[in-house]
Order: sequence, then C-alpha cells, then structure tokens
Amino acid sequence: MKEPVDVLIIGAGASGAAVAWSLAETKMHILCLEQGGWMNPAEYPSTGRDWEAKFYGEWSSSPNVRGRPEDYPINDDNSPIKVVNYNAVGGSTVMYTAHWPRLHPSDFKVKTLDGVADDWPIDYDALTPFFEENDRMMGTSGLSGDPLSPLTHPPMPQQPLGLSGAIIAKAMNQLGWHWWPSDTTVATMDYEGRARCINLGHCTPACAQGAKASTDITYWPQAIRAGVELRTHCRVREITTDENGMASGVVYYDKDGIEQFQPAHVVVIACNGVGTPRLLLNSASGRFPNGLANSSGLVGKNLMFHPYAQIYGYVKEPTDSNRAPPTCLWSKQWYDTDLSRGFVRGYGVQFVRGAGPVFEAVVSEQKGTLPWGEDHHRVFRKLNGHRLGFSAICEDLPEEHNRVTLDPELKDSHGIPAPKVDYTISENSRKMMEHALARGREFLETAGASDICVNSPIPWGGWHLLGTARMGTDRERSVVNEWGRSHDVKNLFIVDGSIFVTSGGVNPTSTIQALALYIADQMKQRLANLFD
Repeated sequence: MKEPVDVLIIGAGASGAAVAWSLAETKMHILCLEQGGWMNPAEYPSTGRDWEAKFYGEWSSSPNVRGRPEDYPINDDNSPIKVVNYNAVGGSTVMYTAHWPRLHPSDFKVKTLDGVADDWPIDYDALTPFFEENDRMMGTSGLSGDPLSPLTHPPMPQQPLGLSGAIIAKAMNQLGWHWWPSDTTVATMDYEGRARCINLGHCTPACAQGAKASTDITYWPQAIRAGVELRTHCRVREITTDENGMASGVVYYDKDGIEQFQPAHVVVIACNGVGTPRLLLNSASGRFPNGLANSSGLVGKNLMFHPYAQIYGYVKEPTDSNRAPPTCLWSKQWYDTDLSRGFVRGYGVQFVRGAGPVFEAVVSEQKGTLPWGEDHHRVFRKLNGHRLGFSAICEDLPEEHNRVTLDPELKDSHGIPAPKVDYTISENSRKMMEHALARGREFLETAGASDICVNSPIPWGGWHLLGTARMGTDRERSVVNEWGRSHDVKNLFIVDGSIFVTSGGVNPTSTIQALALYIADQMKQRLANLFD
C-alpha cells in the first residue's frame, strides 16, 4: 500500500498549479494527480502553417471533437452552449486566449446591490494581494489606470493596439464609449524565462513560443523545484472516506489503466466546474448517498457559462487577422446594473482583432457570406484580413436548473460515468445579449463595417465553467465555506471555478487563480486546526 501524502491535489490546471505552488513552502508531501500529460511545444499547431486546420480536429477546444485519450466525453446535447476545456499539465491555460480581466468589487455583492443571486462570503479586497501575486507569477501585460476596471499593476507594458486596435478605438471615441487596452498574459518583453510574443498565430491552439502564460511553464516548474510531486496520466475515479467521514484518499487509474489507491490526509479538488461535480457525484457512498460533500444538494447545480453575444463585420482597412493575442481592447461601458436597459447586472466586451484565412473561409461559407463560383475569390479578398468583432461576455446568474449530473449511459475510456449538462439561457441574459448586439451593431456601423453577422450565443463558447460547488457560510446554501473547505468533509477543499457564487461579466481565470492562492493561504494559516 502506498504511503499517505499530506496533501493530494486533483488537477494540474490553473487552480491546481497555483495551490500546489503556494503550499509547497510548508515542506509537506504534496502530490498532484493529472489525467493528462506534459505538453510538447514543438508539437503545437503554431509551429506550422496548418495550425488553423488542426484547430478543427486534434486541437479542437472541445473534448467531444478532440477525443484524446486524456479527455472524457461530455453529454451537452441539452445545452445551446457546448463545453470546451483541455486536459493536460496546465489544463485549459494551454488553450485559453490569455484575456486577463478580474471580477469587479461589485461582483461580490450582487444580492446587496441588485437584489438578485447571493453575495460572496468574501469581498474583492480579500483577494487583492493574491490577484497581484498571480499577475507576477503568470506575467501579465497591460496598462494600469483603467477608470472602469479594478486597479492592476501589470509587470509588462500593454499589447500594441495594432491595425485593428486603432480602428476600434476611433469608432469607440466617436460614440463616446469606454475602451481600454486589455490586460493579457501574453509577454510583450522577455519575462522570467519566457520569450516575448512574435505573433506565431492565434493564441487559442497553444503557444509554441511560450509567450502565453500557461501553468505548465509558470507555476509548475517552481512548484516541482520546491518539492511538489506531479503524477501524470492518472484519472481519478472517486474520493474515498473513512469511518469518521473524512477524506482518506482517491481511487485512480494510472497510465497503464491499472486501478490504484492513493491515501492522503488532505484532498484538494481542482477539476473545473464540470469535472469537480462529476467527481463528487461519482464519489457517492453509504455515508454520502447523494455524492460527496453534497448535504446541501447543490453539487452540480447553479452552472454558469457566460453566454457570449458576438457580432462582427468587415471594414475596408486591413485588420490584424492572425496577430496575437486575438483580443487587445476591452470595454466596461455596460458592466454594472442600469435598470433602464431592461435587465440586471451587465457584460464586458472583448474586441476581436480578426481571423485567419482558414477560419474566415469556413465560417463565411457557413454564414452564406462567401459564395462558390466565379465570385468566390473576389469576395474572399474582401473578407480576409478585414474582420472586426465585438463580443459581449454576458453575466450568468445562478439558477439551480442549470446543472451537471452523471449521464446514465455515457462513460469515459475507464468506465467512469461522464457528466451530463442541462442548461438554458435565462430571460435576463437574453435581454442582455440583445442589448449587447444592438451596441455592437452601432459600433460596427460607426467603424464603417459591412456584411454584419451575428453569433448569439457562440455555440462552442462554454469556456467558463462556474458555480457548481459554490462557497458560502450557510451550509444549506453552499458546498464549501468561505475558505474553500467542504462543510461536510473537513479535510476536503475545492479551489476551481465551481466555487464561484456569481459569474461577473469577464473571463474568470485570473479570479480562479487568486481564489486558489487565497485558499492555500488560509490553509497555511489554519493548518493546526484543519481537522476541527
């Protein structure tokens, strides 16, 4: 039988890496199990000209399309938004766009301010030092001082505005609307062993240059040097408990498919807002018949996706096309509640710099914008390298009927039940999306765009997986407490996006990692009383 480890972390992505690095200074025996493996940047799509074609197959952001051995299938048939993620050391940070906003202070007090959803049990100020620490570790670029965003101090200067940025800024200025260079985790200068961005291609299908921060090249090297053990190609089936109802370890399948048991004194889950409820529900037992840590009945419920309302068009001037990162500006003009708009809460806006030629050809043919026949090449020249986009990240409010359960039939390659997603877009979110599309159309028309097209919601837009194991002080209304510890199982912690109470209107990765660092800090402060 294996010796028990002090802390066992499940998942080596954004939050798992951050918590491992932070806890490493305790000199405890820390082990992380990751179902994927180490990635080889020499094999990333951006090393070749066919990087866009690969994005439709083995480098798709959808596990259902990729179907790698490390992936697990997801039944999202009953959802207009499809789940996208990545399973590897670094997790979805290998594939994300590197857009780097934070939740706003108002996002933590939605019930107080707007009378909807619930307030978080912590506030923005509690996370501020961990946002700053995470920005240093991930290496952010940006311009401090945005009047409508939380104050940040990026260690690198902002991304160049480029051809697209200048067009976007001019149109926004004409309308009198807010815009600002967006924070990103793409290096604009050599930083901590990472080379600066040289625009190899779109950021999403992985960065061969290493300019984009992913935790396999930021947190993990430092955590491993500090003594953390990382075991790859290990798929956890369930978390076990002892006669006292405490987590005792995990059952997992190793790289050869052999079932193993790893005992542990403390278990930390970092498996995202779909993977975490799947694991908890698969860990049901006689003591926990409805799933582990689920006395509230909320494990898997309150799934929040962020419906994306996207509108784009084509300008006469050349845009940046493949230039990385794909978003270089944001707007918080419509972020907080204004009841005259007909809905509560709001949305952030990402401006899209352009698209590559393969993507442009495929999507424009599907939309009917690009014809076949003798006019094909003329129209393609008009579209290619001239796209300008406006994408609104609409806040999802928590609703219990939006949920993750276990599929009764679908299983992964190890026979573990797969997650099933049931999700509908709320009326509030639909009104928000309509408002965003109207503003986006105004923006595009002001920029002189034609051939305007809409994607609302973006169907393959389930990047943000939030809320399915929410935090709170009331154990009947939450799964973990204000520092990530399970109400039911005192040595079980959750550190990923599933603990979000509300979703805000921005990409969540920065906040997910700040939360993970905050929880690790709380664990270190409370170690003597961890099992009380």
